[in-house]
Amino acid sequence: TLPVELSDRIRELARREQATPFMVLVAAVQILISRSSHQDDVCVGTPVAGRTQSDIEDLIGFFVNTLVLRTQVGGELSFRELAGRVRETVLGAFTHQEVPFEKLIEELQPERNLSRTPFFQVMFVLQSNVSENLDMPGLQTRIEGGANAVAKFDLMLILQEEPDGGLSASLNYN
Repeated sequence: TLPVELSDRIRELARREQATPFMVLVAAVQILISRSSHQDDVCVGTPVAGRTQSDIEDLIGFFVNTLVLRTQVGGELSFRELAGRVRETVLGAFTHQEVPFEKLIEELQPERNLSRTPFFQVMFVLQSNVSENLDMPGLQTRIEGGANAVAKFDLMLILQEEPDGGLSASLNYN
């Protein structure tokens, strides 16, 4: 769990940089990946809800798509400069979020290795407004954690905004 004070500082940095906390956190994750892998060209996957059209907002179903956020991390960039670069990357990716990930694979035809996802091996997720209870009249629900979770990526970092303003994190790795 990240302390509320740190989460507040992330939000404040995002405001100063005209970015979102998601963008600042992606930049931080990409720096960590770059330093750990000694790579300057870093790609991170992230899910999007896929409900950009008002006529499908009320439909029940799974409309999630995956975006690839590719950033050049190397050089003598300050974190603020990198956050600005990530901001532009995220805005560009969200502009084209309706393009299915499978279509991207079909068009670019990367060399396939079925043991890993093409284009990225790290998935980053920021969940906000997640309710533990989805109670409805006559029905009680609760979210259960999967004890036997299978790693779908080399690394998946999930951050969740908590009611107190802090962030909790979970890490799934292969």
